[in-house]
Amino acid sequence: MKTIKYVSFRVMAIVALALVFAMPAKAQLSDNGYANIDWQFNAPLSNNFADKASGWGMNFEGGYFVTPNIGLGLFLNYHSNHEYIGRETLSVNGGHITTDQQHTIFQLPFGMAARYQFNRGGAWQPYFGVKLGTEYAKARSNYNIFQSSDDSWGFYVSPEVGLNVYPWAYGPGLHLAVYYSYGTNKADVLTYSVDKLNNFGFRVGVSF
Repeated sequence: MKTIKYVSFRVMAIVALALVFAMPAKAQLSDNGYANIDWQFNAPLSNNFADKASGWGMNFEGGYFVTPNIGLGLFLNYHSNHEYIGRETLSVNGGHITTDQQHTIFQLPFGMAARYQFNRGGAWQPYFGVKLGTEYAKARSNYNIFQSSDDSWGFYVSPEVGLNVYPWAYGPGLHLAVYYSYGTNKADVLTYSVDKLNNFGFRVGVSF
């Protein structure tokens, strides 16, 4: 968790520096290009392995407007959710263990992104979009000095509604978005099973 926190703070520091150096630039990367870098908050739905909401995530997206309102691009984001499990006795491999646990689910989806954006060129630019791709996920349990984990790959889809705000004629803007995501990933760790990953969350970041 400390490593994830360190990485997140470093990324946010880079974003802050980008803001400073991008102030003389135009609000968008070009007349038709766009990008955003976000901090991400995520709440798992119907997840009995690690269901605690967390802010251990980032989102990166960039693309090009192929029509005045339709943008196509690429995305990558990551997120970790955690849950502490109190001391209990588990039946594993014909034996028994009694321990507490720290559960973690790490998700790394990436792929194609599309959006329909309104009021391009204005100070307030709402949009709705969808992300499609593949997702790598790892379910992990740490107990005592041991660790059990299972990796998987799955299909990923994530609709979202967002808003870009450009308070200045020149310089970067603010990006806000609310999203739902669904992954077909499955995993088995100790006596626990994960079947599909559903999440709801929001993003706050910088738009270019």
